[in-house]
Amino acid sequence: MKIEEKIVGAVEAAIKELYGQQVPASMVQLQETRAEFEGQLTLVVFPFLKMSRKKPEDTAREIGEYLVGKVPEVVSRFNVIKGFLNLTINPAQWIDLLQEIRQDQQFGFVPVTEESPLVMIEYSSPNTNKPLHLGHVRNNLLGWALANVMQANGNRVVKTNIVNDRGIHICKSMLAWLKWGNGETPESSGKKGDHLIGDYYVAFDKHYREEVARLVAQGMDEEQAKQEAPLIREAHEMLVKWEQGDPEVRALWKRMNEWVYAGFDQTYKALGVAFDKIYYESETYLEGKEKVEEGLQKGLFYRREDGSVWADLRPEGLDEKLLLRSDGTSVYMTQDIGTAKLRFQDYPIDKMIYVVGNEQNYHFQVLSILLDKLGFRWGRDLVHFSYGMVELPNGKMKSREGTVVDADDLIATMISDARQMSADKVNKLEDITDEEAQEIARIVGMGALKYFILKVDARKNMLFNPEESIDFNGNTGPFIQYTYARIRSILRKAAEQGIEVPDSLPAAAEISDREISLVQHLYGFKAAVRQAGQDYNPSQIANYCYELVKEYNQFYHDFSVLREEDADKKLFRLALSAAVSQVVKNGMGLLGIEVPERM
Repeated sequence: MKIEEKIVGAVEAAIKELYGQQVPASMVQLQETRAEFEGQLTLVVFPFLKMSRKKPEDTAREIGEYLVGKVPEVVSRFNVIKGFLNLTINPAQWIDLLQEIRQDQQFGFVPVTEESPLVMIEYSSPNTNKPLHLGHVRNNLLGWALANVMQANGNRVVKTNIVNDRGIHICKSMLAWLKWGNGETPESSGKKGDHLIGDYYVAFDKHYREEVARLVAQGMDEEQAKQEAPLIREAHEMLVKWEQGDPEVRALWKRMNEWVYAGFDQTYKALGVAFDKIYYESETYLEGKEKVEEGLQKGLFYRREDGSVWADLRPEGLDEKLLLRSDGTSVYMTQDIGTAKLRFQDYPIDKMIYVVGNEQNYHFQVLSILLDKLGFRWGRDLVHFSYGMVELPNGKMKSREGTVVDADDLIATMISDARQMSADKVNKLEDITDEEAQEIARIVGMGALKYFILKVDARKNMLFNPEESIDFNGNTGPFIQYTYARIRSILRKAAEQGIEVPDSLPAAAEISDREISLVQHLYGFKAAVRQAGQDYNPSQIANYCYELVKEYNQFYHDFSVLREEDADKKLFRLALSAAVSQVVKNGMGLLGIEVPERM
């Protein structure tokens, strides 16, 4: 039985014996004791004052005396601060708790069964006209971490991606390649396929703006010029041909998309993310059009004189939403409806989570209503995991102008910087090969990138500072990784000395307040995982790991481990260190961050 459960049961018994009242366990409010007071757990007494009919201090004192008298093996002493009863827990309880944590390699995680709720999480959602950029990096890392957190909370999870592989933006790259590509391929150019196609997207925009400027100089209104420029008209014509199934256009589209997918796969692998199922807009938009037509027949939507189809959401406090253009072509909302239909056919979804930036808040507000109207049982309760934008210190990204912060460049830079930053530490390791040093640099560089992004509440805009992220001090990935590696080094040295930590620790081992605090921090991992799942907030795991490591480093500074002469104390501290490394590894694993055994 957990410490809290024992205390709750004892408090219930105390209230019944002292005041003749039965109280539910939910009324017994326990919290961690504030640092400035003695004790580890604090009981809030105020809910019991109507039963005791006494002052808060007197009520707390009576309950405290009962606990020390009746369950001394749990509560060794107490002190009262106004209406708060601070309890000092018997050290043997913390030793038992540490053993429980050590014995459960999945401590803090809820087991997943076949009956567990099925949660589908969509993230990434790239366009096939350009490579992944810094914004995609945040999206992918958040999606992957959220999927891990939801699974750790006992859900079956399906990770999905919807690739925007059709539309005017794709036609722009295709048209530019036809006009100026001279048959260039990833093989002939030595470029990743997604980078190659992205170059032609930028080239299209460059020539298009030049055309618009010429038309404006000739006296045309700018908005009209944007519509009448020859390039954009050609791109629209190509889109129509694509939707009509033109063989040449479709063949080119398929070829160029394959180049892009090969490039995406390399980036996903470097980021350490993957998907259980990938959907493609080219395969979902027709399904969406069917569902819209179905809604039209049921009177859920209406058709205007120009042939366009709309949803009137004014009764819901919103506006009218376009679902099909007058020429019959679909919009993003249509595609999302079609994707929802296919997903619901493929999986018995209980909850759907979309990881998409906050500029799409309104879109998902509308989508939720439309899916609910169309009969998707999870539509009304879909979750839009809305996150803020990420920028570098030198400003925003503008992909059409070719100034995008490329994901591949960012990854390579982080690993290179990690190699330079950790050179002194790694070079001190004995028998380290260049290959091992490079692997450590990869783990540290990617850990720095992932942690810096994931430690920030996703709802906030953030500034990603590469130099700050790779610091070995402070709230950074490398700081946590270095502490993990330090612990693993201690445990290896203990093994070399023939010291084996037994499964059962001596119950009478003398442990300090700081060691108790560290065990308490370890136990808090369970609550951190649960809260992160309830709030859809991976940053809570990141900051939990930082606080745990910070607490361990203070312990390591204050106490000897291997040099401790008392055998029982040494074993306890080794067991404590091993448990910290286990929880840190699991916690960072939820974020998709590896931890090196040596560093």
